[in-house]
Amino acid sequence: MIQPPRYLSGWPDSLHDVRNASLRNFSSANPYSTATFSQRPPHVGMSGRTKAMPRATCCCLLLALAFMGQAAAQKSKDDSQQAKLLVMEHLWNEAQVNRDARALDAMIGSEFVNTEYDGEVSDKAKFLADIRDPQFNLSSLSIQDLKVSMYADSAVVVGTYRTKGSYQLKPYEHFGRFTDTWVYTEGRWQCVASHTSLLKK
Repeated sequence: MIQPPRYLSGWPDSLHDVRNASLRNFSSANPYSTATFSQRPPHVGMSGRTKAMPRATCCCLLLALAFMGQAAAQKSKDDSQQAKLLVMEHLWNEAQVNRDARALDAMIGSEFVNTEYDGEVSDKAKFLADIRDPQFNLSSLSIQDLKVSMYADSAVVVGTYRTKGSYQLKPYEHFGRFTDTWVYTEGRWQCVASHTSLLKK
């Protein structure tokens, strides 16, 4: 059998010994071996973040509940004001039919502007004078398809109307649309602008 040279003394007898020796050397020289990994402590700060997550979730839930409660309260308030404005629109009609200028005076603002279907524009004084005019005879007035849009301290009411009567003994019957703008001021709602457009004579 041929012997290895002297400078290769300590040569392993087999490749199996070479592999075992290499593994032993790697394990002793490498501090991050498999055994070492299994003994490593948990990541620093992991437990702190785990505790912080429920707090953040609770804060988000509380904010969401507060927002929902505020939105529900605002909706309830808007619904109440819308109902009040619808009642006032019907009272307006009754006052016109009954030629009650005093009741209308309390419902319209000092800067009230009325625009009729034919383009005629009148202020508060002219509007109330027309209501008192004995030549103006309104026999019926009804409104339908009402819709109220709220904007903080103001509101817009739109709908359709049908009116029948006579002016200077000439009969008329109108069907059209109207837009009333209301403002909440001095603790009550006041109409500041009204506009009508004719759909059918």
